[in-house]
Amino acid sequence: MRQHLLIDADDTLWENNIYFEAAFARFVEFLEHTTLAAAEIRAVLDEIELANSKVHGYGSLNFGENLKQCYAHLAEREIRPEDLERVKGFALRILEQPVEIIEGVAETLEYLASRHDLTLFTKGHPDEQRMKIDSSGLSRWFGHAAIVKEKDRASYLGLVEKRGLEKARTWMIGNSPKSDINPALEAGLNAVFVPHARTWTLERQGLREPGPGRLLVVERFAELRGLF
Repeated sequence: MRQHLLIDADDTLWENNIYFEAAFARFVEFLEHTTLAAAEIRAVLDEIELANSKVHGYGSLNFGENLKQCYAHLAEREIRPEDLERVKGFALRILEQPVEIIEGVAETLEYLASRHDLTLFTKGHPDEQRMKIDSSGLSRWFGHAAIVKEKDRASYLGLVEKRGLEKARTWMIGNSPKSDINPALEAGLNAVFVPHARTWTLERQGLREPGPGRLLVVERFAELRGLF
């Protein structure tokens, strides 16, 4: 039976968080804090990102603003405008990185698209996400793409209603328990968890018990060919 497959983008189809981690490493080096270790600085940044994402959303530009705020909060020297711009520049470099497709993704999408209805469902800054989608060369396998500010239960229910999807035949596939798996299950959909070793800390959660839907776990994206 033909299924509706909703598929995440960042860290499911292509690498993403590794570039944010590299920007953070440059930030820590530039900050040169005398007492705080990288993990402690990361904890402060996490709090800033968690608060700001609710208002401003995600993406490299917002990450740059978060780094500036973190620097202004932690710097042990005079806060100079040129230093804030340099910190922001660490994030802007992310936009210059090539889209690195995860192994097995392209062949698997081609296979799945011949058998099922594929929707790319991602969150983040619309322009940045569209740029990555276009650069990836993967859009031809998707019949529809949706970019939202946040992927929560309401956004899944909204997509289901807008697209006229039958919940029992709809699956969300992604690497994030917080954005891909748990809210989809809460909305009554099925889900497939594809773990990624470098998933952003704020996207990590324990997997919740499914409701009426099913929850499957695979090690690699390519394993979806054995499920669908």
